[in-house]
Amino acid sequence: MPHLSRRALLRSFGVAAVTAAATRIPVASAAGSLRAVYHLTPPSGWLSDPQRPVLAGGEYHLYYLHSDRNNAPGWWQHATTADSVSFTDRGAAIPLVRADFPVWTGSGVVDRHDTAGFGENALVVLATQPTGGDRYEQEQYLYHSTDNGYTFTAYGPPVIDNPDHSDWFRDPKIHWDAARGEWVAVIGRQQAMWFYTSPDLIHWTHTSVFTYATPNIGGFECPDLFEMTADDGTAHWVLGAGTQGDYSGLPDTYAYWTGRWDGTSWTSDQPDPQWLDWGWDWYAAVTWPDADAPDTSRYALAWMNNWQYAARTVPTDVSDGYNGQMSVVRELRLARQPEGWYTLLSQPVAALRDRATRTVTLDDVTTGGSVVLPYAGASYDLELDIAWDTATNVGLSVGRSADGTRHTNIGVYAGSVYVDRRPSDRADYSFGGHGQSNAPIDPAARSVHLRVLVDRQSVEVFVNAGHTVLSHQVYFQPGDTGISLYADGGDGTFSGITVREIG
Repeated sequence: MPHLSRRALLRSFGVAAVTAAATRIPVASAAGSLRAVYHLTPPSGWLSDPQRPVLAGGEYHLYYLHSDRNNAPGWWQHATTADSVSFTDRGAAIPLVRADFPVWTGSGVVDRHDTAGFGENALVVLATQPTGGDRYEQEQYLYHSTDNGYTFTAYGPPVIDNPDHSDWFRDPKIHWDAARGEWVAVIGRQQAMWFYTSPDLIHWTHTSVFTYATPNIGGFECPDLFEMTADDGTAHWVLGAGTQGDYSGLPDTYAYWTGRWDGTSWTSDQPDPQWLDWGWDWYAAVTWPDADAPDTSRYALAWMNNWQYAARTVPTDVSDGYNGQMSVVRELRLARQPEGWYTLLSQPVAALRDRATRTVTLDDVTTGGSVVLPYAGASYDLELDIAWDTATNVGLSVGRSADGTRHTNIGVYAGSVYVDRRPSDRADYSFGGHGQSNAPIDPAARSVHLRVLVDRQSVEVFVNAGHTVLSHQVYFQPGDTGISLYADGGDGTFSGITVREIG
């Protein structure tokens, strides 16, 4: 849900018009359009936090925060997908009824055993809303649906009251604890997460608090709690949340811990979190089980934005009439590391390859300088291997202009893999001090495998087996479609260069 106090992003209140038509979400077509081709974008207006998809009626139902103006009071917009790549807009699911009572972030579950009394397989949602029209009195409200999530009925009073009337008590995430036969909810607070349990989704009991204050990664938003089986067959719980790691030189993305939930409280395996993304733009993330392998595989999706600059007017406001896109859907697997700890590995969902309209294989390249590849495109999935010996900086540039002055660099330097979007800054838009991100890589490494997803307004980089990902908005100028390779301080060898165009 939107920040209120941390960034002092004040809302301008006004009732938004809601249209409930079912349409295929538009893709880029007009000359000069920047609309993403294979990422979820809103038909128009503002898009922010995704709400965890649920499987009902044979398809996944995704909801997201939506409004007619940037960061204005809004509603839950509804989109469905069968493959986690292509989405169909279904209009407003939980509409804006009053401008001073917007629907913020929460989560939905399918109540298969009718614990709440709304009917078997009813879809039940808990969402944060400001009680009494006070933006700082955040409480958790319940909605339910009996038509597979197309329309919802409000329950009435909040089902989880705000204990101290603070402005940071938000984003309930619900999980079924099968071992104990009850629901668990985790709620984000300032540098803490609170746990609640319930037999019926209506009556909740506060059980414990998880606190993380040093280093400072800000308040927790859009928290997450789930069970998963690792590649060695062992079962683990994962606790995660959106954070503001820039306070301490860490990512503004999704921090997570592996550990144990005992029905009352959380215990982490390690004191400090790991990160699902090291870029600037992978926030308010949600995860959900893969219906075909719910114990060992999950999907993940995030809002590609950052509250440091999210509420600004962006180039797509002008070119296409909207602000915001989601990341691609990822598949997550939990893997045991040689040191004995467990980490989540990320890869783009397998169905993305099915969207390829053409595959281009390019010759291997060895260079100690820069080479422009014989390829140009605006929306594609690129894979390659890079090897070097003495080179100090190796990588590739995407979104390259014909004269080479504009581009986004992706490479390895001094024990880091980086994405530098600063050379892609536009006269009408710059990310300022958030132009480059870095993630640690073994400084002794002399090779790396990169998978780079380029769309008209974003770059997502998956490193090696998916231990590291860096996600960024980049508003490429129309015509900035080239790719080049570079190496400094020695030769770099670029092999297995494969481009899958996505239409």
